Amino acid sequence: MSEHPLLVPDPDDERLTRLVRGIDQDGNTVEAPIVHERPLTLFLNGQEIVTMMTIGDHPDYLAIGYLLNQNMLREDDVITAIEHDDELELVVVRTARQTNYEEKLKKKIRTSGCAQGTVFGDLMERFEEIRLDGDARLRTTWLASLTRTINTTPSLYLRAGAIHGCALCRKDRVLLYMEDVGRHNAVDKIAGYMFRHGIEPHDKIFYTTGRLTSEMVIKTVQMRIPILISRSGFTAWGVDLARDAGLTLIGRARGRRFLALAGEERLIFDDDGERMATGPD
Repeated sequence: MSEHPLLVPDPDDERLTRLVRGIDQDGNTVEAPIVHERPLTLFLNGQEIVTMMTIGDHPDYLAIGYLLNQNMLREDDVITAIEHDDELELVVVRTARQTNYEEKLKKKIRTSGCAQGTVFGDLMERFEEIRLDGDARLRTTWLASLTRTINTTPSLYLRAGAIHGCALCRKDRVLLYMEDVGRHNAVDKIAGYMFRHGIEPHDKIFYTTGRLTSEMVIKTVQMRIPILISRSGFTAWGVDLARDAGLTLIGRARGRRFLALAGEERLIFDDDGERMATGPD
């Protein structure tokens, strides 16, 4: 795989923001870019699953990733078609396997996501069976380099705010960077991209701008990524789940500063405080 980013935000995409006129603190008339938020109804074969609020980019990856992280798509499922209708605001994922999740859809849990994410059924359906790669490592120089790169990459967050970002990384390189109004959507987009393009998770690092909640930990473990990083803080259940799963959990990551509360054995402290080397391949 190329070490250059495969996909990064496009803050100049006119579909994602619009200019809104207002006044600033001095009473001057200004025009500010505001992020669009629109509904997207997801169908799996002939069954309506959920309506998500999203910025509208990459509906195919969002749909696939959502279904994967809800355990409605299996790793061996064959996707026969993905149909997106922008005017009707819907996306349909079709699979070779017949599906029916009527009972699962009756069990809804509203998550702590800022855009009120919803999960269905048993959150721990596969969680306890997953084993993460014990050989994965994170050098502190990679961590510092990643936070600097992600914080300076042109993005909707820097242009308009009111948005969360997630990145898939390998060593000190950002491979994918997705944004949305809810961090759960950004996670699902990356999960969908990985599924569609056959990206292996065992040597990857996941970065999120959002809090390290139980939902974030569960989704990262389900994606089989062994390291999760955030510039934000933790919830207690998120930490407990990370420890149970053997996930390396790092929060409050800003520059060379961070706090690791689970999976510390994967850390390699190679930052001498002076230079920002990236470690050998």
